Amino acid sequence: MRAPTIRDVAERAGVSKSLVSLVLRGSEQVRPEKRQAVLSAVEELGYRPNAAARSLSERRTRSVGVLLNDLRNPWFVELLDGLGSRLHERGLHLLLADGRLNRRLDDDLSRTFTELRVDGLVAVGTLPATDELRAAATHIPTVVAGAREPVLPHVDVVAGDDAHGARLATEHLVDLGHRRIAHIAGHGVVGELRRTAFETVVREHGLTDLARVEQGDLTEEGGYRAMVRLLHTPEPPTAVFAFNDIACVGALSAAEESGLRVPHDLSLVGYDNTYLARLRHLWLTTVDNASHDIGRRAAQLLLDRMTTPTRPAETVLSPPTLQVRGTTGPPSTP
Repeated sequence: MRAPTIRDVAERAGVSKSLVSLVLRGSEQVRPEKRQAVLSAVEELGYRPNAAARSLSERRTRSVGVLLNDLRNPWFVELLDGLGSRLHERGLHLLLADGRLNRRLDDDLSRTFTELRVDGLVAVGTLPATDELRAAATHIPTVVAGAREPVLPHVDVVAGDDAHGARLATEHLVDLGHRRIAHIAGHGVVGELRRTAFETVVREHGLTDLARVEQGDLTEEGGYRAMVRLLHTPEPPTAVFAFNDIACVGALSAAEESGLRVPHDLSLVGYDNTYLARLRHLWLTTVDNASHDIGRRAAQLLLDRMTTPTRPAETVLSPPTLQVRGTTGPPSTP
């Protein structure tokens, strides 16, 4: 038996093929009774649209390529929820690729998205501005989400206000009475923004000589190792602000292995307010970077860019908030 066609649906519903197409595209220009007749015919016949044929006729694939820095980061997953929900409302689907795997496999995912003729491209997290990504951005409407780089012409950027978020975290620790405060730093533009804000706040409070910055690598293992190094200094910190929640979990593990009680002996602040921070046995104080909101804003800017490809690029910063939970408190000793 042959598969039912759009002509079969039209004949069953007693309408034209063009009206069936309007219904399948979700057009609001169809009367309710006609829409119901088409949908009933689709259900009765078991009709499934030919996506390839529709893409050829419309010169669109109704797909958006998403290139992530590292899918293991839970903050990116929450951003994707906001991104995908908004794009789904407009009938678009996501194709995901992990940039970490791309670097490991030396596979050109940016070129792959170009060859798949996606309608839009979203770069999530800090990614290198490769020639392939630059080339893709010249042909495909592109948005950078959750990071400040790469900086590309006619590419919008949607991110959190990292400097303000880092200031909230550091000032919270200062206000609690901590003086020996450390920062487990990240890398890239975002890492530099958070580190600079941390250093600015401790300088404003006259704590520069007591503060310390230890480099991490954004992973739990990196946070653990950075915390171990901090704890082996002559005057270990009484409070630590980590680059993200994952690094903060690593720091928490190192502190507990050393016999420190959190927050009695050591206060910890993460960043991103991921589901990890909200787990009851962790209950991290953290900066909420509005991941879902950033995702939806990125989706809307991409839709706008698809409509007007040559408009000037925008940078949109989402305001962060501090979520105080169970890992911060006053120092046990002055």
